Amino acid sequence: MALSSTPALASPGIGSGLQVNDIVDKLMAAEAAPLSGYDRKTASYQSKVSAFGSLTAAVGVFQSALGGLTSANAFKGFSTTVGNKDLLTASASAKAVAGNYKINVSQLAQAQTLMTSGLASKTSAIGLGGSTTLFFQFGTASGSFGLQGTGLSSSMLSNGLANGSLSINGTAIPTSSSTNSATALANAINDKTSSTGVTASVANIFSTFGDVATDGTGSYALKVGNVTLASQGAGVAAGAGVTAASLDADLANAGGATATALAAAGITFTGSAAAGTLEFRSASGASVAITETASGVTGGAKTAAGAANAGATYASASSVTLSSANGSPITIAGNNPAAAGLTAGTGGSMIGGGFSQDASQPSGSVVIDSTNNTLQGVADAINKASLGVTATIVSDGSATPYRLVLTSNKTGENAAMKIGLSGDGSNPPDAALNSLLSYDPAGTQSMQQTSAAQDTKLTVNGIAVSSHSNTVSESIQGVGLTVNQVGSTTLNVARDTNSVKTNLTAFVKAYNELNGALKKLTAYDPETKKAGALQGDPTAQSMQAQLRRMMSGQITGLSGSLTNMGQVGISFAKDGTLTLDDAKLNKAIEKNFGDIAGLFTAIGNATDPNVSFVSSTAKTKPGSYALNVTALASQAALTSSAALVGSTTIDANTTWALTLNDTTPSNSKNVANVTIPAGTYSPAELAKIVQSSINGTAAFADSGSSVTAAIDGSGKLVLSSSKYGSASNIALTSVTGSTVDSVFGGAAPVAGTDVAGTLGGKAVVGTGQTLTGAEGTDAEGLKIDITGGALGDRGSVSFSQGYAYQLNNLATSFLGSKGLLTTVTEGLNKSIKDVAKQRDAFSSKLDDIEKRYRTQFTRLDATLAKMQSTQAYLTQQLAAIASNG
Repeated sequence: MALSSTPALASPGIGSGLQVNDIVDKLMAAEAAPLSGYDRKTASYQSKVSAFGSLTAAVGVFQSALGGLTSANAFKGFSTTVGNKDLLTASASAKAVAGNYKINVSQLAQAQTLMTSGLASKTSAIGLGGSTTLFFQFGTASGSFGLQGTGLSSSMLSNGLANGSLSINGTAIPTSSSTNSATALANAINDKTSSTGVTASVANIFSTFGDVATDGTGSYALKVGNVTLASQGAGVAAGAGVTAASLDADLANAGGATATALAAAGITFTGSAAAGTLEFRSASGASVAITETASGVTGGAKTAAGAANAGATYASASSVTLSSANGSPITIAGNNPAAAGLTAGTGGSMIGGGFSQDASQPSGSVVIDSTNNTLQGVADAINKASLGVTATIVSDGSATPYRLVLTSNKTGENAAMKIGLSGDGSNPPDAALNSLLSYDPAGTQSMQQTSAAQDTKLTVNGIAVSSHSNTVSESIQGVGLTVNQVGSTTLNVARDTNSVKTNLTAFVKAYNELNGALKKLTAYDPETKKAGALQGDPTAQSMQAQLRRMMSGQITGLSGSLTNMGQVGISFAKDGTLTLDDAKLNKAIEKNFGDIAGLFTAIGNATDPNVSFVSSTAKTKPGSYALNVTALASQAALTSSAALVGSTTIDANTTWALTLNDTTPSNSKNVANVTIPAGTYSPAELAKIVQSSINGTAAFADSGSSVTAAIDGSGKLVLSSSKYGSASNIALTSVTGSTVDSVFGGAAPVAGTDVAGTLGGKAVVGTGQTLTGAEGTDAEGLKIDITGGALGDRGSVSFSQGYAYQLNNLATSFLGSKGLLTTVTEGLNKSIKDVAKQRDAFSSKLDDIEKRYRTQFTRLDATLAKMQSTQAYLTQQLAAIASNG
């Protein structure tokens, strides 16, 4: 009988009973033994990564603790204590001086606000829509803000002013039958100044009257109306002719010719010339013209004895002038204010005003035409132009409620506004816009001032101080004040030693924590019989050695008496930790406080007052470097070819194109058109308006570029870039209106140059006013500014690196992107990845081995199964043969 074939077995061991899986598993366990080696390597690397992570964190904490010690200002701090913290706050810099101060604040700074008259609509067109330029200037307005009264009524002059007739800003002014002159009225008003905020004055021409002197050909005559009050011929010395006393004597003679002539003319008088209160008035109360005719004369009305008098015509006082203390409108009311020469209502304007441009304040302009000639359009255009003014519209609820309100963005007396208007080319400005928006403290004031530009005013230990803002700098050396309200307080400035102690204590603590972390990671623990994760690690050992070496050394390059940490109480204990001796530290603070900074920070000092240390780098070596200057930095400048004449006229619609501090290739941001407002200017005024117009141009303001303009000693106009060095350049070309040549006479600009010289006899890099030590020299990275002085030997610049500065650089070398800890950690992580790759490759190999084993034993199982089947068949056949035999 032929043997039948046995089919392949679906599961190993089923056919023959051979334990294939157990056999393969045991073989694979032996094959996989090397995997544990890979795992041990990975665990070892990961343990070190974790250890270095802990060490990195400890170094980071240590470096943070150094932050309070790396700046020299940390050792020169002062604390401030204010008696009334609601009144002001104070902060002190390293330049402060300890002391006690009494401070009295009498006025807070505020911004000027102007308001237009009311309009019925904020969206209706104003004017005809012709192009009109609004030009904003900022400066100081002189004069007083208030109301000018008219002549006193005849009834008041005769009978006085009935009580209740007048109130100012809601306060009744007490008056009576004795209030029958301008002086009496002014006195009554001034008695209530504390509640009204208003003072009254009498514009009396005889407030000063100097003894009249006439030279050999001189003459003098004084007329009141058509009445000659006094006259003096030639050759009369002061005191021998017309004097205040002689005027009073003549007027006191009731039957004299002068008194008779005045009475016939209906002119009366009160007061006296000697007292400075002499007033003349007509029977109606109107002012009386007073005329001085003078030639070759000194002394007279409003003129001190000995001072020249060319003569003039005045109006004798018969009215009062009201002045608002804070520049806000004055409200007049009462039963009969007209009798006092005042009109009921609220108002005010600059009286006797003037305006002085502040060249440091940028000017600016905006064009109003048919596209934006509404109240809302004007407001939007002003705000969009960023002119230093905020425009808003308010509604007062009246029949013409809408008013444009303009507020300067800066506080201070020098931020008062002047608003001029000009037309396009030869065309005048739109009349409606001009009558609504023009404002000149010295001229037409179409807008109403509602708050004045004013400074903060205070006294410090009785010394008057003012500031354009409520932040007051340097009224006390090195101390800044922020004033919040009016009143008095005290201020104590003291040396801040607590912060130094706090910083040094934190430094010691952080070092000990870092040292402890290093010790734990590198030491052997006899109790647990385990070594630290970094025991014997060269990186950790290197860090320990560098830290201890740096901490144990002395600081070189210092000029003070302190050169090591032990002198301020910081020393190493036997266990390697730092300790801080408070007694030694207190002694060092008391006797050598100024030298402590050099122990910890990087400090540079120059022997020349025009040379200042700026910064250094980790590559700058301590030492003293001789400084030699071969060229000083200069600014680009354009100087007029000739001295300016007494006045220069700038035409309407004048525009110049300015290129300022341009680059190669040229950058469009460095080129812009500048509008110069029309007017006739003195040389000083022209310099101011040119400077402020350029600096107010948005393109230059945005880029931080600016100019200065001044008249030099020869009377020439000098326009300079504020930037120093080879990057400083300037150029002007004409666009419209008055030409550049009409002012500068065809002069060519001169470019700026960089400072040049040597440090320690080695070359340096000059950029603007800054010299920087060249790469590869001992002074590499040392930066100094040279702001003036002569060429040649300029003394020396010394530089030292204190402990905190050096340790901070060392910590950075550990933690930086290419630092020691970063590098070793990256190496360990790479090793972990490499082991993982090796393990994965070996695991893949094991898979192949397992497949081979299973294939082999599966075949063996099948073979055994066939043999077992054959055995069973043969056994069966043999048994059958045996039974048949």
